[in-house]
Amino acid sequence: MNNPTQLSLLQDEIRHRYETLSKRLKQVARYILDNSNSIAFDTVASIAAQASVPPSTLIRFANAFGFSGFNEMKQVFRQHLMEETVNYTERARLFRQTSTDDNVAPEKPAEILNVFTMVNAQALQQLAMQTSSEQLDRAVELLNNAENIYVIGLRRSFSVASYLTYALRHLERRAFLIDGLGGMFTEQLSMVKPKDVVIAISYSPYAQEALELVELGAKRGAQQIAITDSQVSPLAAFSDVCFVVREAQVDGFRSQVASMCLAQTLAVSLALNNAKDE
Repeated sequence: MNNPTQLSLLQDEIRHRYETLSKRLKQVARYILDNSNSIAFDTVASIAAQASVPPSTLIRFANAFGFSGFNEMKQVFRQHLMEETVNYTERARLFRQTSTDDNVAPEKPAEILNVFTMVNAQALQQLAMQTSSEQLDRAVELLNNAENIYVIGLRRSFSVASYLTYALRHLERRAFLIDGLGGMFTEQLSMVKPKDVVIAISYSPYAQEALELVELGAKRGAQQIAITDSQVSPLAAFSDVCFVVREAQVDGFRSQVASMCLAQTLAVSLALNNAKDE
């Protein structure tokens, strides 16, 4: 079974809403669904011409699906290509192929450092602006009342999950990292109970094992905290608290700075909460 991605979720939404679209928007929908591999490379003018619609229709189509413009929607297709390209050298080469005059790939180490610093600063500002105090308070409350805390983070999410487990252990919490050693994903979560909390961290393309584990946690009645990258992430459906983190990316390589900042915020907030109780 293929892991769901932001692109597959967008395609599913387009199919679901297809019959409700106007005639012109249906033309765009058909073209996008039939030509997903070329969307990342083609210009807006080229796509409009091939879909037989004016460029303004592409903008209206993107707006209808929650994007500020069609170029923002194109980034979903572009990012999908990056994610499907596992080899980092090939990923960098692909980035150059899809670069535009407004989006030139940095070449030198100092340029890469400057770009990563800039985009991470923007990602952190966005995290602070879009994360509500109610979400944070609720998450800390769940962690404070949990008998056991199970942390799930696979592949590139593993480092964030590992840190969070480490921090929770230093707070003398019964925290367990679900790493699937020996393929024992289900076994590691088999003791989860309603008074426990499951923290799941996953980004597009979402790890299938993580989705199966959060579904198991939901069936067992555990409270769940999701750290993911979209409101339509499959993790969101199972979560009591869902943090949407937009990580910075350069050359198709995504950072983890914002996610790590959020994890540290939860840990330190829980520590301060413990100090009040003493």
